[in-house]
Amino acid sequence: MTPSRMSPSPRVGWQFDRVALIWTIVLFIALALLATMGAHLGLLRSFFGDVFAVIWVYAGFKTFIRAPNWWLACAAWGIGLLVEFGQYLSMLFHFRIANPILRAVLGSTPDWWDVLAYTLGLVAVLVIDAWWTSRRRKNAA
Repeated sequence: MTPSRMSPSPRVGWQFDRVALIWTIVLFIALALLATMGAHLGLLRSFFGDVFAVIWVYAGFKTFIRAPNWWLACAAWGIGLLVEFGQYLSMLFHFRIANPILRAVLGSTPDWWDVLAYTLGLVAVLVIDAWWTSRRRKNAA
């Protein structure tokens, strides 16, 4: 392919997205309430908390980084996978996080259900983004 026929690389850089910041704050509050007051909610707290955590990280990235949305979504998913890998390593080497708040946020036990939850968070971000983009295009037309 000749250079003139190659598509330009996506614009990546710094930005400030006010709407993404608002969503980041709203999701943070929801996650904090879920973590502190949702102990009795079982599956909602553990599984869907992980789904929302990926969405929250995506919103945080989107607040300050201009990049294709699927890049940001995959980066947020990757953060979830890194957390899970850290849990695995801490179990393997018998390392325990002493701070109870940090242990609650990062978790302490690796679980494949968490990986599934992170993946569902990735899919949710991509589906919501596709819906939002098509909605904006319809309104612009």
